[in-house]
Amino acid sequence: MIRGRVHKFGDHIDTDAIIPAGFSHVSDPVELGRHCMENIDPAFFSRVSPGDIIMAGSNFGCGSSREFAPWAIQGAGISCVIAKSFARIFFRNAINIALPLLTCPAAVGGTEEKDILEIDLTLGEIRNLTRNTIFTALPYPEFIRELISAGGLLEYARRILSQPGGAKEPIRK
Repeated sequence: MIRGRVHKFGDHIDTDAIIPAGFSHVSDPVELGRHCMENIDPAFFSRVSPGDIIMAGSNFGCGSSREFAPWAIQGAGISCVIAKSFARIFFRNAINIALPLLTCPAAVGGTEEKDILEIDLTLGEIRNLTRNTIFTALPYPEFIRELISAGGLLEYARRILSQPGGAKEPIRK
């Protein structure tokens, strides 16, 4: 279960807006988080509390395929991003590091800045506690829930490979 306060943004938030390109050499997610969204909202990081949620319009994460954009969001303390839609490569990069993303246009339309949400990823349920409304996003398949629960793609792969019979023979043609 995820619970946090909403920070709302508009459409077409690109990866340069999420984290300025000048920080592409930084590998520490917390340092990246200090600069998250600063091109749009210079005070963003100072207002974020651990567990908060970003909500945005269409095409969130568009632009370059920089992997450090979802790291910056995670490093800022954001627990989930809900949007009308996501850029495909951003979506993949976020899931790979266990940053949950939910597509739910109705929730975006029915939620305002600073509302408090409670999210059940298993059910895809988004409860707006401020407005006493419930929205449903498409829940993740079990594999993606396991990947997020493991802490991302690398940890998920480590778990699979460490299990008896986890490393399978490669498929040969």
